[in-house]
Amino acid sequence: MTVRRTGGAPETGADRGRTARPPLTGPQRFLLAGSFLITLGSFAVLPYMSVLLHQRLGLGIGTVGVVLAVASLIQFAGGVAAGPVTGRIGLRRAMLLALALRTAGFAAFVPGLTSWVLAVGALLLVSAGAALYLPANKAYLVEGASEVARPRLLSASGSAFNAGMALGPPAAAPLVMGSPGVLFSCVCVLFALVGAGHALLPREASDRGGGRPAATPVRGSVAPPSGPSPFLVTVLSVYAFMFFQHYLALYAVPRTSAAFYGAVLTGYAALLVVAQPLLAERVAALSYPAALRMGFGAMAAGMAAIGAGGHAGIAVGGALLCLGEIVLFLKNDLEALARSTAAPASVFGRQRLAAGIGAFASGVVGGQLYGAAESAGSARGFWAAVCLQCLLLPVFLLRRRRAPARRRTARDPEGSRAAAD
Repeated sequence: MTVRRTGGAPETGADRGRTARPPLTGPQRFLLAGSFLITLGSFAVLPYMSVLLHQRLGLGIGTVGVVLAVASLIQFAGGVAAGPVTGRIGLRRAMLLALALRTAGFAAFVPGLTSWVLAVGALLLVSAGAALYLPANKAYLVEGASEVARPRLLSASGSAFNAGMALGPPAAAPLVMGSPGVLFSCVCVLFALVGAGHALLPREASDRGGGRPAATPVRGSVAPPSGPSPFLVTVLSVYAFMFFQHYLALYAVPRTSAAFYGAVLTGYAALLVVAQPLLAERVAALSYPAALRMGFGAMAAGMAAIGAGGHAGIAVGGALLCLGEIVLFLKNDLEALARSTAAPASVFGRQRLAAGIGAFASGVVGGQLYGAAESAGSARGFWAAVCLQCLLLPVFLLRRRRAPARRRTARDPEGSRAAAD
């Protein structure tokens, strides 16, 4: 398919070369650096919340589970509020509001170390801020960006977040139990400084009265495209991926060691940070069906490798899961942006909701499935079952894609042939 610019002149290879890598602007560079620092601070604290609530504040483990479930629900499902909020106050102000909520939450953790009520309230504040910040951050990052620039920006954003996630827990480990007040104070100061930097960002075009720039369709797609909804694909992508995230530790640590499991997670994060930007343009160039086959296929192969067991199988499985995550998660966001006429913050908010639904479903199904596999005396059966699901998901999704096309052809065969011509 030949891509045409305004005026009808075909785009040449030289044109694509000149526009393939537009330089990052100052605000974009700041947002990427801020994304790393924000995630670093968040993951210096949040992975240890169950320990703090249970061991330090004395909450029962069942109560802790409920609190964390509610916080996760707010963090993911609350993303749907990003569209209305950013539409009313603008992207920059929405990010400032989100960071104010998170700064207040981390500040409240300091007195909350002696009161579970304050600690739970602080956690919910932090979760509410996270729900609003990420969609607004991504929307500001891609506002006005060309089709060529969007994959690189979104992949760089993902790398920044994943780098913070990888480095946050080990950075906080020396303080989290011995001096948690110092840790929370440092994180609070970090968020306050990053928030002050956000206050210096220029207002986006829509907030200056320039309106929302027209959405640019993904190269090679036809608008409006037929096919599986990116929302549904995101639900199922996260559903499949979270089996790995939730249950690898239960499987790997007894069969290898905690140190090896930690090394796999560190290597996974490093590979994701490096490979995601390098593969971004290739992922963007894939058709959606091809991306689904490749992404779910890599996940299926990764689950099978993990089930084979041993150090090599688990390491190779992690690398394949990383490839699946890169392809599916980036392509889903790009496809959702290309198909929607809504503001990007609304699109990313719905994608967060989809991710939350997928993670919740994976946790519920995975717990029952892993328990059944262990009861049967074969934890490897769990990974075989997940592998089978990953193989069947693209078949299910692409069959749904072909069925509406067949119905349209049956209703209007001449029109369908004309459209194909």
